[in-house]
Amino acid sequence: MTVSYNWLKEYVDFNLSPEELEHILTAIGLEVEACEQVEEIPGGLAGVVVAEVVECVEHPDSDHLHVTKVNTGAPELLQVVCGAPNVAAGKKVMLATIGTKLTFSDGTELKMKKSKIRGVESFGMLCAEDELGIGHNHDGIMILPDDAVPGTPAKDFLGLKVDTIYEIGLTPNRVDAASHIGVARDLSAYLRLNNMGGELKMPAVEAFDAIEREASGAISVEVRAGEAAPRYSGITIRGVKVAESPEWLRTKLLAVGLRPINNIVDITNFVLMEMGQPLHAFDAAKITSGKVVVDFTPEGTPFVTLDGVERKLSERDLMICNDAEPMCLAGIFGGKESGVTEQTADIFLESAYFNPVYIRKSSKRHTLKTDASFRYERGCDPMINLYALKRAALLILELAGGKLCGDVVDIISKPIEKALVELDYARMERLIGKQIGAETIQRILEYLEMEFVSKSAEGAVVKVPTYRVDVTRECDVVEDVLRIYGYNNIELPTSMRVSINSTPKPDPERVKVLASEFLAANGFMEIMNNSLTKADYYAGLDSYPQQRCVMVVNPLSSDLNARHFSSARWRWLLITSTGRMETLNSLSLAMSILLIAKARTLRAECLDQRRILNSNATRRSHVSLW
Repeated sequence: MTVSYNWLKEYVDFNLSPEELEHILTAIGLEVEACEQVEEIPGGLAGVVVAEVVECVEHPDSDHLHVTKVNTGAPELLQVVCGAPNVAAGKKVMLATIGTKLTFSDGTELKMKKSKIRGVESFGMLCAEDELGIGHNHDGIMILPDDAVPGTPAKDFLGLKVDTIYEIGLTPNRVDAASHIGVARDLSAYLRLNNMGGELKMPAVEAFDAIEREASGAISVEVRAGEAAPRYSGITIRGVKVAESPEWLRTKLLAVGLRPINNIVDITNFVLMEMGQPLHAFDAAKITSGKVVVDFTPEGTPFVTLDGVERKLSERDLMICNDAEPMCLAGIFGGKESGVTEQTADIFLESAYFNPVYIRKSSKRHTLKTDASFRYERGCDPMINLYALKRAALLILELAGGKLCGDVVDIISKPIEKALVELDYARMERLIGKQIGAETIQRILEYLEMEFVSKSAEGAVVKVPTYRVDVTRECDVVEDVLRIYGYNNIELPTSMRVSINSTPKPDPERVKVLASEFLAANGFMEIMNNSLTKADYYAGLDSYPQQRCVMVVNPLSSDLNARHFSSARWRWLLITSTGRMETLNSLSLAMSILLIAKARTLRAECLDQRRILNSNATRRSHVSLW
């Protein structure tokens, strides 16, 4: 999960440096695997300053160059040769000093050096917009307002933003943190517990209900596969204008590694990264008969996805369809024909909660991994549908125009209830390893948005937020309390209690290590075979027909979908001086112990691996020590 420092600050009040935030995120269980500083302009215009042209005269050996003296706030003026037509005394400009590295708007890079231009020394360059990388204007140098102060770094004068991007290694159970608001929730709880501010600020969507809407033109929805789609929501927006997204939206998406496409698609991706709820926008013109159907399709139905690949659908693939054909592989990938294009004028915006099992199996079946499937197959929050839908709809109305049509469609096929967990504070503290007090436990649970059904001095019953799909037991709650309280705040015990277990002699593992070391020292190479393999490798074999393969019911991939027919996972291989290969598998590895026993007295014999392997005594020997 990629998280932006600047973006995160929009939801949590904090005054932490990027380094301090990195430490806190890791401490509360959101391990930062990588951290990178990203500048709005490469190099941050280091070395570029505001300067005032004090003197400007014509170059003695040119009819278009000028020799200027500029004030950079330093005691001495700098001489700079400039060929821009708009340079003049009294102007405030941007000066790239000696040593500055510039990246032009077209990607060209230039390092400033002291130079002589037609015999006149120049100690820098007065820059145009495209030479600073902040625009495409090259008609002349960039002229600044009169109140610009000489010597001010360009970075400060232009207000260039610097962001820090964190790559968080989420564990499979923490899909709730696969968004900026999800990370902000945990961060807020930690900061509030430690009296460091950290109030959580959620985007407002109240304006949605007050918007005037058209009475007709709404697209209806029918959910026929309620088990696979427990909740399905949507809204129709007509009269939108598909165009390029504004700078702020493109900047946010680029910061987290997403490519801007158009304002409609970018808004759905923005909401996905903001609150973790996948959305999908359909071109309403492709929804024939004005009706969306959520259902399965017959086995083998062809369907072309957004990447232009035709896929054969399974009868267990949940699809979003019109009355004639499938339009979208639900929760995974859109269809090529129903997506938003520049010609789109009306859209149907989808926000749904799909059964994780169906999404996970379809994703593996078609080997499709997307940002949406990543979240759906781990379990999205079923209660965030409408909130995310309203958030996206408001942004679409703001950036693309249009009118809402009809009411929001919200079909709940299966009641959604919060998990109840009974807590015993004394037992929780034993698991934590420290008495932190009932008050601290209660504060942490409140900050984590757990709802108290009942409270007592000894314990409580809480309702777990629906976005925490992994919290179902008391030990799960203990883990959350410990994350926010801080693992580092649990002191190491002064004593430990351990049980002494007897070890069999000889130690089986030690024997294996000795045998392995002996074989490796005498020219053998160890091979480890995967116990899973690809069934297609056995196609056409007479010795082991493909029909005899033991197939894996739920394979990780098509390359690991069958059990390897050989029972030996480890083998030792020796290539002799004559080019012949000798092998020793794991089942007969115990025989090598005889070789080790003889090694001291029969060293000459042991050095010749071929004699050992071909030895009648070795072949007849059998030792079972493990």
